[in-house]
Amino acid sequence: MPLVNIKLIPDGITAKQKAKVIAGVTKVMEKVLKKNPAQTIVIIEEVPAENWGAGGEQVTAIRARAGK
Repeated sequence: MPLVNIKLIPDGITAKQKAKVIAGVTKVMEKVLKKNPAQTIVIIEEVPAENWGAGGEQVTAIRARAGK
């Protein structure tokens, strides 16, 4: 039983978009790894931007510098 955990910054992602991601990932697992879609679990976790880091900096600082 595969479990796919996707972590995203919650930047206005809608429930409809999440449903499409879940369906798409499930299809990839079926096509590429021959996994049973009924047994494939996909979890989407929304992690605030201040809890992410890249290049030794918080993503919020990187975004602020970039004007986002």
